[in-house]
Parts: sequence; C-alpha cells; structure tokens
Amino acid sequence: MWFDSWADILRVLIVGAVSYATLVGVLRVSGKRTLSQLNAFDFTVTVALGSTLATILLSSDVAYAEGLTALVLLAGLQFVVAWMSAHWSGARSTITAEPTALVVDGRLQHKELRRNRLAESEVLQAVRNTGTGDLSSIAAVVLETNGKLSVIPHSKLGDASAMNGITGYPSDQH
Repeated sequence: MWFDSWADILRVLIVGAVSYATLVGVLRVSGKRTLSQLNAFDFTVTVALGSTLATILLSSDVAYAEGLTALVLLAGLQFVVAWMSAHWSGARSTITAEPTALVVDGRLQHKELRRNRLAESEVLQAVRNTGTGDLSSIAAVVLETNGKLSVIPHSKLGDASAMNGITGYPSDQH
C-alpha cells in the first residue's frame, strides 16, 4: 500500500519526533555504556532500543506511553546488568565472555581458533592491518569480549600487565 491517510503520516511525524527526543533523553540519563558494544548484552540492548523506536514510530497499535516504558525498561535493565558486572565477578563471568589469546609469542593457538570459530586467515588479516608482515614480531593477538582482535607487537608488550585475565595467555609470559 502506498498511502493510507494524512493522519497516519502526521502520527509518525509527531510520535517520531517525541520518541526520538525521549530516546536521546533516556540515553543521556542511562550513561555512555548503554550504546557501547562492550559485550553481547550491550549489543543486544542497542539493537533492542532501535527496534523499539521503530515499533513506536511505525505501529499505531503501540501507544507512546507503552513505547516510553519499553525504552526506559531496556535502558534500566542495561544499567542494572552493567552495575552488577562491574561490582560482582560472578555476574561479570556470566554476562561477558573472557578475552582469549589467539596468538602467543608469534605462534597461532589453533585450539583457541577452533573454539572461537575463527580462521587463521582472519587473525593474519588483523596482524597485516597493523602494518606487520612477520608473525614472530607479535607478542599476542587477543579476541576481545566485543569480538574485535587486538594485536600487540613485542615492542609494545611492556610488562604485559594488560594481559592479565586473558584465556590462553600463559601467566609465566608476564
């Protein structure tokens, strides 16, 4: 259908503007972490907020008050879970993945690659993206909790204090 009524268009304009302003307000109150992509839960909340805004905009079956409640609920749940993960190690290990070493001292960790469903070529691409062509000059490649690959060359390893808590990175390396 191409066009239903001007009333529907007007509803989208008014509810859309108010919902957008409300979402910006909710995000400002809930803090920067709500839109971060630190882990799967943060990403899920980001997608859910966008989906909720779209539903408020396009579904006349959803009243503004219901949409506002959904936005506040999502931001509130994200705040509670983020607080719990920051203050309670049991919650943190349940909610977030552990960072994992995929390369240690220039050697690919094939077991970790398989466990994390990554191809060797993906790790090598991340190394090349840093301008490095020699895997032996790499102290570690870490699969972070947000899915990104961090490449740490030997020249930047320092005392390796940032390597604490990384699965598969030997503690005797630092």
